[in-house]
Amino acid sequence: MMKPSRDFKYTRQLLIVLLVGLISLFAFRQDVSGFLMIVRKYQNLGFVISLSLYALLAATPIPSEPLTLLLMTLYRPIVTVLIATIGNTLAALLEFFIGGNIGDLAEFEKRKAKLPFHLGEIPLQSPLFLLLARMLPGFGPKFVSMACGIYKVRLSTYTWTTLLSNLIGAVMVVAGGYGLLKLL
Repeated sequence: MMKPSRDFKYTRQLLIVLLVGLISLFAFRQDVSGFLMIVRKYQNLGFVISLSLYALLAATPIPSEPLTLLLMTLYRPIVTVLIATIGNTLAALLEFFIGGNIGDLAEFEKRKAKLPFHLGEIPLQSPLFLLLARMLPGFGPKFVSMACGIYKVRLSTYTWTTLLSNLIGAVMVVAGGYGLLKLL
């Protein structure tokens, strides 16, 4: 089997960066009222659209918490937690596979030993580490997902730890959001 040429690898990397940029630009320019109208009118389609939006957000630097807070205004807390958990897990799996492709493209294994701050020694195979690291605020979960793909973490371990941490995170965001709504 032939190895892809170096030019092909750079072309793939460039296409990934362009795709992420276009999705980010599209996400920033959208009108939320149209989304709310569709979700209210077509409840079942709203679930699918919401899950798709979580998956799209995986390819952008935009966090998914604002979408979860928006969904809180449309659904009961349990339904919102369910949608956020499944949506964020789908997004994390997408980030995992993106990380796996980046790892292949960058020949990461060869460079892993030279990473600063002993980043090549991160215990990404540890379920406890995965659970705790995914709870880092900001870009922590995206970084962990991509790193797990790059480091070739077992998909079964990655999936159950991601599902559990997303469930805990969704409960916290929804509970906090409803608490704030009651205060206002």
